[in-house]
Amino acid sequence: MKTLKHIALAATLALASMHASAEIKIGYVHLQTVMQSPQFLATGQKLQAEFKPRNAELQQAYKQLEDRETAFSKDSLTMTESVARTKRRDLNNQRVDLERRQRALQEEFEQRKKDELANLQDRINKAVTAVAQSEGYDIVFYNTSAYVGKRVDITDKIIKQLK
Repeated sequence: MKTLKHIALAATLALASMHASAEIKIGYVHLQTVMQSPQFLATGQKLQAEFKPRNAELQQAYKQLEDRETAFSKDSLTMTESVARTKRRDLNNQRVDLERRQRALQEEFEQRKKDELANLQDRINKAVTAVAQSEGYDIVFYNTSAYVGKRVDITDKIIKQLK
């Protein structure tokens, strides 16, 4: 009988230790919150500041072209037809050139934005990995749950790790 109790106790302890070691530690990161953190907002502001002078230069060129087009509209009545046609063609070429420059600037901005987002995603992944490894998380989810309790939300830890 004593042996049976010892076997039952040993089996219970073995099952309890297996259950304790089998628990999975889960974490959750809300990416929208991370993207609203000061360090990520600063990245967006840096990108805007980088393109602001060139955008302002382009806007100034558009304004000057509009002024020349307005002046042409007034002066074209006194011009010969060949001079008016030449000036109109010149103004159209200038507009086409400005539109091309605008598209090129927009494409460059979008590419830089894409590069910055990839860099930010890499930094987030490294921060998640660092927090997960240092605190023993088995699984960390990104924005994949309808409800997440505070106990598993590690978003603040990730933001702190990114600083």
